[in-house]
Formats: sequence, structure tokens, C-alpha cells
Amino acid sequence: MQSRILFFVMLTWLASCSCSGKKGDDGGGGNPPPNPPAGNPDVAAWMTTGDQTALLQKQTIVLSFGTTANAFPFIDVDSTQQYQSIDGFGYTLTGGSAYVINRMNATDKTNLLKELFGTQENAISVSYLRLSIGASDLSASVFTYDDMPAGQTDVNLDQFSLNPDKTDLIPLLKEIIAINPSIKFLGSPWTPPVWMKDNGLSVGGSLKPEYYSVYAKYLVKYIQQMKAEGITIDAITPQNEPLHAGNNPSLYMTAAQQADFIKNHLGPAFQTASLTTKIIVYDHNCDRPDYPLAILNDAAAKPFVYGSAFHLYAGDINALTQVHNAHPDKHVYFTEQYTASTGGFDGDLKWHLKNVVIGATRNWSKTALEWNLANDPSFGPHTPGGCTTCKGALTIGGAATRNVAYYIIGHASKFVPSGSVRIASNITGSLQNVAFLTPGGKKVLIISNDGNSPETFNIRFKGKWVTHSLNAGAVATYVW
Repeated sequence: MQSRILFFVMLTWLASCSCSGKKGDDGGGGNPPPNPPAGNPDVAAWMTTGDQTALLQKQTIVLSFGTTANAFPFIDVDSTQQYQSIDGFGYTLTGGSAYVINRMNATDKTNLLKELFGTQENAISVSYLRLSIGASDLSASVFTYDDMPAGQTDVNLDQFSLNPDKTDLIPLLKEIIAINPSIKFLGSPWTPPVWMKDNGLSVGGSLKPEYYSVYAKYLVKYIQQMKAEGITIDAITPQNEPLHAGNNPSLYMTAAQQADFIKNHLGPAFQTASLTTKIIVYDHNCDRPDYPLAILNDAAAKPFVYGSAFHLYAGDINALTQVHNAHPDKHVYFTEQYTASTGGFDGDLKWHLKNVVIGATRNWSKTALEWNLANDPSFGPHTPGGCTTCKGALTIGGAATRNVAYYIIGHASKFVPSGSVRIASNITGSLQNVAFLTPGGKKVLIISNDGNSPETFNIRFKGKWVTHSLNAGAVATYVW
């Protein structure tokens, strides 16, 4: 009872300082003042709630900085304490994503691409995309850029061609670049050509040592030919999920094998070709930080490595800080997490905000990427044996339906452009949060209420604060 009385006292105070908003648009309660003040608030807020009554919705509440005392906890934002720079937020543009987007009618497709990658008011301004080098399991079929008839090889890579991606993926990438020329791309292979593998199959197997140099040249060709198409590959990982050999396609690659491949083949091949594309190792779960550490601890491999990439299907997101602390001169990336067709909007919103958007960046990640951008209502296309429950950020069945991953990433990508820097903010109670300073000087604070009850709190910056509330499971992005 005492806490309820305090809460209603607080609402009265909010109204008196012109900080109240309409019920439902501020995560708490209260009524708007009869004569709302003129002018813009100091802090703008956008909210998504677990019950979907607000979906990345700009709030009408007036949030003005002041110094009136109250009993609520403080989240302190300090822009003088700066950490890693941000490369971007986004998704993997799978072959399946490109296929379904390209089959929209022209007007809807154009509007969707502007919404995803543009900067207009309704856009979420995605700034980073992961691409599969060849097919992923969310392509309609398995392919590489140098497939040969059974029993044949192509060690000179004379048959190398990007043609399998020239129908859907590459044309779509060109449209995206026209909207956002500064967008960054990360390439990840699911498998090399099967003639390079010891089992001759798309699933599992390892790269034969005699083909390490050939495969390095294969990746060089990919980067060079994408560049010739006007697509700059900012970074690659040598292998998606190298310890998961059961996917279709996939490849098993130990840390020792990846270190050998990088220091003796891929790194030198990049140097010879004068490529500036970054090499990012591992690209798998947080339960095995020993994998990237083994490569970074190799004195011959480390100079070729820019950083390490992680997923979170196992382990703890704090593993990123463990790797960062061991090698603070190298970077960390978060490159994949999927939302399932069996998941709920509210649970996924809460978990992914806490672990992917907030958790990864608070643990030094330069990116936060969800998995598949788009699929059809049957969660296709996918390869035989590929993921049948991976739900895209968008479901394309004629028109586009925006799913939970759209809002998970949108709460960051819309407000935190590439080149922003993470700044200090403290976590209090269940209020998970992360703060950034944008190149334009804006402060951005993303807060997720990870608890089971509403929370009222103060956001304090330079000795003044605003007071706001979030319902359980709600997330809000604050900008000033």
C-alpha cells in the first residue's frame, strides 16, 4: 500500500512539472495536464510494449530536465566515459530474404526498403547487414560460387562465379546501397565448395589442408567480384558456426585449423591482393571463448585478425568482455541470434533487448545483429534440413508483417548510427540499459524493464533528471 501511495504522489508531481502523458503512452498511468506546455521536450522517447499496444511508438509525454527531488532510482548517463565505437545494427540478408522481398510489388518493395534502410521519419535506418558467402541454410538450395561435377576439382578457380546471387541478392544489395551508401556488410561462408572438403558433402566435414590456399583465394575472389558489382565487403568471418557440423550447409573447423588457415593462407592472400577487408574469427556461441582466444593467442595469426564474432545459443553474453579484456587491441562483434516461430512477442522482446542489443554492446560489441531479415509465412525458403522455425524480422506474404525482431533492432538502429560511441550508464534493479553518443552529439539511452512489475526511474545527465515509467517487459529509447 505504501508503494502505491508513493506512486500516485509521484504522478501528481509529474503533472505539476509538465512531465505527465496520456495513459498507455508512457508505460505508466496518469492524465495529461489540461494545458500541455508549448515547445519540445528535452528528451524524446519511443516505446514498445510486450502486449504490442505500443510498437516503436513516439511518446507524447513531455520529458523535461529538472532537479526536483523524488525517491526513484537514478540511471546516470556520463558522456565523458566512452567505450567502443559502433559499426551498426541489423540482420542477415539471407538468400531467402532477398527472394521474398524481390517478389513484392514494386511500390511496396521500394517503400519497405526505404523504411528499413532510409532516414525518413518512419525508417528504422538499418546500418549493418551480414551476408552468406554462397548459400546459408535459409537459401532455397545449397550452392557455392565454384560447384563442380562429382569427382572434379577447380584448383585455379576458373569456374568461380557470383551468378547464383545475381538473380536476387546482388540486385537487392544495389538497391539498398542506393538508399544507404554507407551501410556495412559482413560476409560469412556456411561451406566451401564440396570438392574442397574431406567428406565431399554440403553437411559437415572439414576443409582439406591441401585446399587451404585455394579456399583463401576463393574468398579473395568473392570480395573482389562483389567490389566489381559496387558492393564493398567490410569484413568476413572464415566460417559460420565452425563447431556446428550438422547444418545444411556447414563445415567443421577447429580453432587450430582456423588459426592455421588465417596465418598461413587467408591473411597472406589478403595482403597479396591489397584487401582491407577485416578478418573476424570464430562466429559462434558464447560458451567457447577459448576458441577465439586460441587464435588471438597465436602470435602469427593475431596480426591478421581484427576481432571475434559471437552468437548466443549457448553460454553467457559476458564472454565478449572476457575476450575483449584478454586482447583489448582487438574488437568483438555480435553477429546472430534468431527469434523462433514458437516464441512469444513479449518474451522475445525482453530477452533479446537484454542480451543482444543491450548485453552485447555493454560487453564491447561493435554490432548487434538479429538473424534472418525476412521469410515467407511458412518460414521459407530454406535448404533441405535448414531451419524451419527461424522467424524473420519480416514475414512477406504479399505485404510485409513486422515481427518482434524488427522492433528489437529498430530500438537501436533508428537512433544509433554507425560511428556512435557507447558511453557510461549504470544498471539499477531490473532496468537493463545502454547509452550512446551519436556523431551528431545526441545522447541515446535504451532501457528495457526486465522485471515483472512497472518501474519508475530518473534519467540523470549533468546533474539534472527526467522521470519516467516502464511497464514490465517494455522497452524505450530516449534521445536528447
